[in-house]
Amino acid sequence: MDKNTLIGLALIALIVIGFGIYMRPSQEEQLALQRQQDSVYKVEMAKHVADSVSHLKQDSSKTASAAIAKDTLAKMTDSAKKALSVMEFGSFADASIGNNESVILENDLVKLVISTKGGKIFSAQLKTYQTYDSLPLMLFQGDSTIFGLELPTNENRVVKTNDLYFVPSSKSEYASGSHPASISMRLNAGKDRYVEYIYTLEPKSYVAGLKLNAVGLNKIIPDNTNNFELDWQMNLPRVEKNMVAERAATTVYFKYMDDEVDWLSETKDDTKSLVTKVNWVAMKQQYFTSVLISEAGFDKANVTTRTDKTSDKIVRSMSSVFTLPFNHAENQSYAMRFYFGPNHYQTLKAIKTIDNKDLLLEKQIPLGWGIFGWVNRYFVIIFFNFLSGFNWNYGIIILIMTIVIKVCLLPLTFKSFKSQAKMKVLKPEVEELNAKYKDEPLEKQKATMALYKKAGVNPMGGCIPMLLQMPILIAMFRFFPASIELRQQHFLWATDLSTYDSIYNFGFSVPFYGDHISLFTLLMTISTLLYTRMTMQFTAQSSQMKWMSYLMPIVFLGVFNNYSAGLSYYYFLANMFTFGQQYLFKLFIDEKKIHLQIQENKKKPTKAKSGFQQRLEEAAKSRGYKPPRK
Repeated sequence: MDKNTLIGLALIALIVIGFGIYMRPSQEEQLALQRQQDSVYKVEMAKHVADSVSHLKQDSSKTASAAIAKDTLAKMTDSAKKALSVMEFGSFADASIGNNESVILENDLVKLVISTKGGKIFSAQLKTYQTYDSLPLMLFQGDSTIFGLELPTNENRVVKTNDLYFVPSSKSEYASGSHPASISMRLNAGKDRYVEYIYTLEPKSYVAGLKLNAVGLNKIIPDNTNNFELDWQMNLPRVEKNMVAERAATTVYFKYMDDEVDWLSETKDDTKSLVTKVNWVAMKQQYFTSVLISEAGFDKANVTTRTDKTSDKIVRSMSSVFTLPFNHAENQSYAMRFYFGPNHYQTLKAIKTIDNKDLLLEKQIPLGWGIFGWVNRYFVIIFFNFLSGFNWNYGIIILIMTIVIKVCLLPLTFKSFKSQAKMKVLKPEVEELNAKYKDEPLEKQKATMALYKKAGVNPMGGCIPMLLQMPILIAMFRFFPASIELRQQHFLWATDLSTYDSIYNFGFSVPFYGDHISLFTLLMTISTLLYTRMTMQFTAQSSQMKWMSYLMPIVFLGVFNNYSAGLSYYYFLANMFTFGQQYLFKLFIDEKKIHLQIQENKKKPTKAKSGFQQRLEEAAKSRGYKPPRK
């Protein structure tokens, strides 16, 4: 072979090699091709297994050695299954085959059933509570519950631990006395490589510790992967009598690290991406909650709520996907905690961080914003818990609370009543002015204000004390429906003060009212109408305003019919005590003396106009008003 031939062959070889390098698929294309080949292999393997099963069945029916054929079929099927498992789960293939067994971790308050499939908490039962129909109260349960890692591996696949079988350290553990209970769930991925969940439960605690250990995973997870995901999902079952109210109070709450608490919409399906560190995420129901807390914080999280409004068993479906950092250490641990328990203010507030900082879990209880929340947190809850310590019936506790609140507000109420009495005395004169200036509204307003000024009466004197009482009234509106203490507490005909009291069910739903009659709401409405009628006697209002004043209690009849019986009961008591105060005040307020005092005030020289009155007159002049000549 001459020199030119060698050079030619060398050039051809270089061209072929260069072309091969240039046309070589990228890493992404290789991964896609590998997945395609894996899928084809799985299909072919499944077809091979099916053909083998069919062939062996035919052989077993034609020959007398059916037992041998059956044994051969079982062996071949297991072999095929293992081959498929290796293709799908790689290093975790051995853990893809197993038996789903239950492991129990419990104390006097909580019973956690942990499944070997996924190593997850399969169900959480609160042992001291029941559902509205007297069944054991399960915060969640069933195969729809998901808790597991999604691990990318070097075999170009993502393994979900929720589908694999863990090995438990024991069958059951009970925390009692001063001894905590602990169970380890281990998912093996080869020699000295595993994922481990260590659950711990202290005696008489709603908090369960979770330590997630990743051992030897740096040999499985690709070098360019710096994190993996933790998926937590559950369907929340119905546990309360009023499904509408329960659904309206169920959503996902979360807290950013060193920041405030936020939540998803309670009225519609919602999704939110939390792009900064998250301290905890809660799947909160009306009176109970399931919280996952991370001491170090989750890097990111995606939270979602979904509602099937046709279901009368599932309140809402919730999902949280967390991002956990991975630094490729041989041993890596993540410290977390679960809270499975009631939405009880003091219980939630007592749960702190490891360095004793507030987690603000109690912010899941909707006590109202601003001043209304302050009234509930720093007065109502403290006083309510003090009275609860006497172990009285909660109907009696609400009665005592109403009396104490009314006594505390007595000076303001008396001032308001006295102002109303003055207005009543002046009512005939005001009506004369209305008739005299019926076609001159600005003139009527000026003459009325002049009358009030001469008589020494402040027309707002009765409103200001009432406005000062509003924070307590509105605070109570938020407090009673959110108080788990009233849940399933009996009083008179009400079997549960936390929901509506029904004395008669229609069997059908009336628009804007409901399918039942709540007696406490009916009594509250009647007493409110009587109070409105009494108030109308002291004030001069237009017929339209009077009509609106009587309409509002009727509207509230439909709104409160499905509300907490404890709330309607409180408002009813408040109205009845107001009636009693009105009659008591009449003993100390003499309208004749008030009339004489007003007449004496009229004889006194008129004080100089205040700056406020001057500005009112200037504003009236700018609108074309001319004051009357003296």
